[in-house]
Amino acid sequence: MKFATACIHVGQDPDPVTGATIPPVHFTTTYTLDAPGESKGFVYSRSANPTRVALEKCLAVLEGGTAASSFSSGCAATMAVLSTLRPGDSIVAYADLYGGTYRIFEKISRPGGIDARYSQGTSVADFEKLIDSSTKLIWLETPTNPLLRLIDIADVSKLAKSRGIAVAVDNTFATPALQQPLALGADYVVHSTTKYIGGHSDVIGGAVVVKDAALIDPILFYLKSAGGCPGPMDCYMTHRGIKTLPLRMRAHCANARAIAEHLVGKPGISSVIYPTLADHPDHALAETQMCGGGGIVSVLIDGDFNATSQFCKTTKLFSLAESLGGVESLINHPARMTHASIPKDVRDAQGITDNLVRLSVGIEDVDDLKEDLDRALAAV
Repeated sequence: MKFATACIHVGQDPDPVTGATIPPVHFTTTYTLDAPGESKGFVYSRSANPTRVALEKCLAVLEGGTAASSFSSGCAATMAVLSTLRPGDSIVAYADLYGGTYRIFEKISRPGGIDARYSQGTSVADFEKLIDSSTKLIWLETPTNPLLRLIDIADVSKLAKSRGIAVAVDNTFATPALQQPLALGADYVVHSTTKYIGGHSDVIGGAVVVKDAALIDPILFYLKSAGGCPGPMDCYMTHRGIKTLPLRMRAHCANARAIAEHLVGKPGISSVIYPTLADHPDHALAETQMCGGGGIVSVLIDGDFNATSQFCKTTKLFSLAESLGGVESLINHPARMTHASIPKDVRDAQGITDNLVRLSVGIEDVDDLKEDLDRALAAV
């Protein structure tokens, strides 16, 4: 199947009992066995549920993986990958990182004996300098959150394979509609399905997709043992959202590009960050690694925190809110919201300053969105 067809049909076989075109949602915690130890593939819904399995089949196919496991949140999915590490191991990641992931690395992994190391550059050489015999995982966000830097997945994966190191890519911003990390050499793809995969800001979830089927076993063991499994209704809603993923991502990309171009040179805006703009440092990589710039635009306001806060509070269509990736537009102040868990000196050094704003551009009429931002700039 082509990508758009798979979004609609994988894991969506008609119900064999009733013929219902949309499979039923399986609201059950347990399953009646034929005899002790003899099941129809399901025993207890913490381990597996038919509605969840349908979602996981779809996610695996869309990412070009062999298997997937869904979770109750993106952070739970991140923890599942990190559960494969042991005390004394180390992780290497680029310094521009989602605040929740940084918090996991620093407040959970590090106290547990796992060293997190942060590259200040995006090149393979920058990553290689931090690798030693303890390194067992390279963690990539690309595009990064919130500065939208890109990292060459194929080149980093090649380096990792030469050292026997696994590569995990957080593909939340790009989605499989725009980027295929497993095809570029990554071992794991991680999603906050809360974002573009679900796409409607109404269900929290996460997922891990693996390239090698053997890698899913420790992920499933962690899920079964630690919990963190999504409920069947969450899985159903996420799967329903996937059906429009290709259409939504095209609209997000078109609107975000138009907003980025609209804001370039505007009074009150000192810088616009968007991967496919010609002045973006990773513009060339964006053209080859992705098939669209994504739905996120980051901007630097020409002013201090008070001016930036005023801008964020004045928009109407862009709701001032956490998260991203829904059909509605959101505006976010990373330093005080999504990345507040990162110490200020670390944020400032990375460029997550008090005048940085992240826009999650929705699929509304783009002229309305432009006018909304222009009114907010005028108020500042």
